[in-house]
Amino acid sequence: MLIVLVAFIVMLITGTAFAYLMGAVSVLSFVVADKTQFLSIMPQRIFGQLDVFAFMAMPLFILTAEIMSRAGVTRSLINFSLALVGRFRGGLGHVNILTSIFFAGISGSAVADSAALSRIFVPEMVARGYSRFYAGAVTAASSMIGPIIPPSIIMIVYGGLTGASVAALFIAGILPGLLLAAALMVMNGVIAYAGNHPGGTDADLPPFWPSLRRAVPALCLPVVILGSLVFGLATPTEGSAIAVLVALIAGQFYDGLSARAFFDALEATARMAGTIFIILAAISILGFLAGQLGWPQILSAWVESIGLTGTRYLFFLLLIFLAAGMFMDTPVALTLLIPLFVPQALQQGIDPVHLGIVLCFNLCIGLITPPLGKCLVVVSAMTGTNYWRLAYAALPFIAVQILVLLALAYWPEISLALPRLSGFAIN
Repeated sequence: MLIVLVAFIVMLITGTAFAYLMGAVSVLSFVVADKTQFLSIMPQRIFGQLDVFAFMAMPLFILTAEIMSRAGVTRSLINFSLALVGRFRGGLGHVNILTSIFFAGISGSAVADSAALSRIFVPEMVARGYSRFYAGAVTAASSMIGPIIPPSIIMIVYGGLTGASVAALFIAGILPGLLLAAALMVMNGVIAYAGNHPGGTDADLPPFWPSLRRAVPALCLPVVILGSLVFGLATPTEGSAIAVLVALIAGQFYDGLSARAFFDALEATARMAGTIFIILAAISILGFLAGQLGWPQILSAWVESIGLTGTRYLFFLLLIFLAAGMFMDTPVALTLLIPLFVPQALQQGIDPVHLGIVLCFNLCIGLITPPLGKCLVVVSAMTGTNYWRLAYAALPFIAVQILVLLALAYWPEISLALPRLSGFAIN
């Protein structure tokens, strides 16, 4: 396998697109392992990997986010957040986090949140006396709420790969997402008082009721999505189609959506969804080889031999997925690691919905963790701040996120209470 590793490093250094890199490495692995006779069934394997009904929701939720962002919804959500929490010390930090909660119900993507909000919040916070690095760190840290509160792209990927209910995953993500937001607000408040950060005055803040009326069309979107799931009116895929329709209607209450903007939204959706699907296709080849070589069985035997069961195995997974999140994109890490580690967890009686929330949350921490934290990279590029100083400023928020992760792992009811109340079968 040394040849495969060398080929991987060479292609990575030369800038080969990750999907093509994984596809080439996967095919080369078949050659090195003397399993070339199975290459003829790879098209069938790839189609089987992608032919999952839940995956149909992914491009539609991406399209929903693209429509709403192009309709000018961001400013209305920020004004409403300002009206709610802007008067407290460190108010703009709280507003940043609260806006991420509202934005999470629209985009489902941490990178999209950090890109959209960093252009607005960081200059505004710097103008109000905040450090540029602290402003960027809050924006990057709060963007992690995006993939946790539904709709969530990575939960769709997890559900498609494991067969777990995407609707149950969406509902299970609500309390962890709100808990994360509350923890980030507490940390922001502590830092604000220690650093004497400014708070807004009533004269600086938009009036509450006009801000609420302006934000209502955007706030209706997550209500429609979650309501359709909780009351069993629609599957996640059907809910995603409804979300696109609601987004088109809600967009008319803001800047509207021209034909050109709608076409741009479709193009951006095709690019993002295509990227995710081609990565899933490429890695499915490697997953098939892992099955042929018996890697899951080898791992299972090793886990049993060292006594990793129940909670201990779950915390072992936390370490593996936390390390993976530091170096890989979230969909890539999910597709690579789930076939290896999740079957053993399910055999040990860990609930698949609880496991999905914990693992998705775990990987998302990597989005703001060096060396490759993608949200840090986006915020750094968008605001012109030094990456490593930005990462240093984010350390208190990373610590808070790890504490929330440990709480989610140790107390499953945080994740499972709402799905159970909604009538889903939970272990």
